[in-house]
Amino acid sequence: MIKLAIIGTRGIPNNYGGFEQAAEYLALGLIQKGYEVTVYNSHTHPYQEKEWNGVKIVHARDPEGKMGTVGQFFYDFNCIMDIRKRDYDIILQLGYTSSSVWGNLVPEKFILTTNMDGLEWKRTKFSRPVQQFLKQAERLAVKYSNYLIADSLGIQDYLKDKYKSDSVYIPYGANLFEDPDLSELQPYGLKPYEYNMLIARLEPENSIDTILKGVVASAVTNPFLVVGKHETKYGAYLKEKFADYPYIRFVGGIYSLRTLNNLRHFSNLYFHGHTVGGTNPSLLEAMASSSLICANDNPFNRYILGDEALYFTIDTQIAQHLQHVNKSTEQYHGFIAKNRQKIEELYRWDRIVDQYAAHFEDIYASKVTAN
Repeated sequence: MIKLAIIGTRGIPNNYGGFEQAAEYLALGLIQKGYEVTVYNSHTHPYQEKEWNGVKIVHARDPEGKMGTVGQFFYDFNCIMDIRKRDYDIILQLGYTSSSVWGNLVPEKFILTTNMDGLEWKRTKFSRPVQQFLKQAERLAVKYSNYLIADSLGIQDYLKDKYKSDSVYIPYGANLFEDPDLSELQPYGLKPYEYNMLIARLEPENSIDTILKGVVASAVTNPFLVVGKHETKYGAYLKEKFADYPYIRFVGGIYSLRTLNNLRHFSNLYFHGHTVGGTNPSLLEAMASSSLICANDNPFNRYILGDEALYFTIDTQIAQHLQHVNKSTEQYHGFIAKNRQKIEELYRWDRIVDQYAAHFEDIYASKVTAN
């Protein structure tokens, strides 16, 4: 039995974001394959039990609520210090931004494999000194990890070019959404296919300002939902900037996957403005929910969507799409069907779990052989 620990997230069950959802699906799937899985949770996580559906939970001290972002470093430090006291075979590290600085503290008896996420240092929300730090953190993650995982072929190529390091390609996952429910729209006062939306963290690199400028320029006054936590400095800026347009609705974070899937499914246009990263979770979930997607035109999004999407780089293109695109038009049915087919054939969660399991079993066997 392989003993696996998952670090780098705020914990499970997911009530935060992409890596938390990945940890949840992976932990449950690997338990079914006979693994012993431990997930490290923030001590502030709403779920306070020591086990969840067969997954062991360790709560580590997390001062982020009191200290802000710097608290993430102490949380990751506390996770790693706890790991040192336990008996695991493999440590799966999801991301590296606040953990790789402690990489030399991970005992050599463990196999450390790291999902390298996206190119964090490119995020425009970070100042130049922070971007320089993140480049160093990326380098340390490569240095201290025994193995690397890339969730995008673009990231895999980058790691090879930049560091001459091999990585295993395992994308993020999603499951097809099969049972739409109109009643999920009622709390938001929405009618099917008569609203548009985006789901994202409210950060500059997610093109939210550009998208909303396009919404205003289009003169289309159907409801436009902005789903994402907006109690931030940038969120306040956006809410103030677009306060005169009541059809732009900042609805906050929504963490019910069923609700999100229904909102995506019944939307007319779903905007995906992410410019940094690998296989973005919300993009796959939009594909799985039969969304008609309008995405920022960059290689990461193009690799996933191909010709089965609309694209934008500037706000005037967004305005044009909003003015002229109707999801019910027959020409877009093929987009939706082909994107769902991609989920079924490439990104379905059970397939992703199988790929992680194959990776773990390969690296575990290598260690046993070496010993």
